[in-house]
This record gives sequence, C-alpha cells and structure tokens, in this order.
Amino acid sequence: MQDKPVALVTGANQGIGLQIAKDLAGHGFTVLVGSRNFENGQTAAQSVGADARAVQLDVTDPASIAAAAARIRSELGRLDVLINNAAISNARKPSTASVEEYARTTRPSVVSLDEMRAVWETNVFGVLAVTQAMLPLLRGTPSARIVNVSSGVGSLTMNSDPAFAYRGIFGPVYPASKTALNALTVAMAIELESEGIKVNAVSPGFTKTNLNGYAGTETVEEGAREAVRVALLGPDGPTGAFTRWEGETIPW
Repeated sequence: MQDKPVALVTGANQGIGLQIAKDLAGHGFTVLVGSRNFENGQTAAQSVGADARAVQLDVTDPASIAAAAARIRSELGRLDVLINNAAISNARKPSTASVEEYARTTRPSVVSLDEMRAVWETNVFGVLAVTQAMLPLLRGTPSARIVNVSSGVGSLTMNSDPAFAYRGIFGPVYPASKTALNALTVAMAIELESEGIKVNAVSPGFTKTNLNGYAGTETVEEGAREAVRVALLGPDGPTGAFTRWEGETIPW
C-alpha cells in the first residue's frame, strides 16, 4: 500500500469532474481519472499532473467497474476518497432543444420509460454499483470519504415551493434521478457512520459544462469547490448532509 492518499473521480475526463481531480491533486492526492473512454481519460490525466492516472470506468458496465477496482487494489492498495461525479442529463434530447422543451417531453404523463431508465442507470444504479465495488478498498483506509455529486433540482422541499425557479423542469428523468441519489446518500451514510466513513451529497450549482450545453452561470472551478471541501472533511465533519458552496445546507 502506498503512503500517499488516493482519490477516484468518476466522469473526470471533462467538466466538474476534471476540475475536482485537479484540485485534489493539488491537495496531495494520487488521483484516478475515471473515464468511459480510456484515451480521453489519459488526455485528462496529463492535464491533472504527474501523479494522476487514467482509469477506464463505465459506471453502467459491471465488468469495467470490477476491473477498475482490481487495478486500484493491485497498483495502489488503497482508496481514501470516492467522488461519484459521472452523470448524464438525458439520453436522447435533440441538440436543438432547450432544457424547457426537453422537460415538456419528460412529464410523468408522457415520459419515455427507456429515457428514464437510461439516465437512472448512470446517475443512480451506476453510483451504487461503483460504491459497492470500491467499499472494500475504502474500508481498508482510515477516515475514507464518499462524495455524491447531486443537484439542487433534486430537492423535494425546494420543488414543493411554487416560488422555486427550477420547479417547472422537475420530472422523472434527471431531476428525480438526483432525488434518488440523495436517498442513496442518506442510506449509505447511515450504514457507514459506525465505520467512520463519511458520505455526503453536494450540489455544484448551475455550472457551465457539457451536461447542460454550457448554459450554466458558474465556472467549473466554482462548481468543483464544494465537492473538494467535503472530500477533505476532518473527523468532526458531518455525514449524511446535502450542501453547496461553502457548506450551505440544501433541504432534502
């Protein structure tokens, strides 16, 4: 087992995930850049720094997940931080459609179940599959951390408020996948609390990334900030929390 702490960031070949990887490298981590496409991951890892490694990781592919876990164990022998960042916003939205136009096609009364399944496969089941595979490694290191990158649009409390700006786009596909991810976060936190593994959800805010067609208002540096802060929590930090910015709590 190497002495230097190790972090795995899924979906780290671009956007917020790549920035999280860069920031964690700056905090002294060996960073594993998870990417469905290994070549893209290699390019991203080179931009992170000398102590970053690309890992082929498709969160919807059990064989890919198992191979990644085996490689981490054999090459590094430890995992201190898991950032579940990989996510998709849709499976078949036309490139010309706005977020609002797409939302109208995914109302509960008309949503394609195939579309919903595809997004949940990555955003919900993929997170659980990766976490289960990495838990033996996380349990082997003291003070391990799991950070699930969620979104404020998944908050049931905020969407129940008629004044919430994004209430009109709440639906069964991306927003509800983040609601489900929040539920997973609480369940993981409850199970792992006695083992000292902190599990939290964070919202990066409306960040300019490929996920939203670069329509966001925040930079990736700003979007990565809370995930990195929570990944570095000390023993007195919270678990089972949902936060944004510098620890601002988001209601479930």
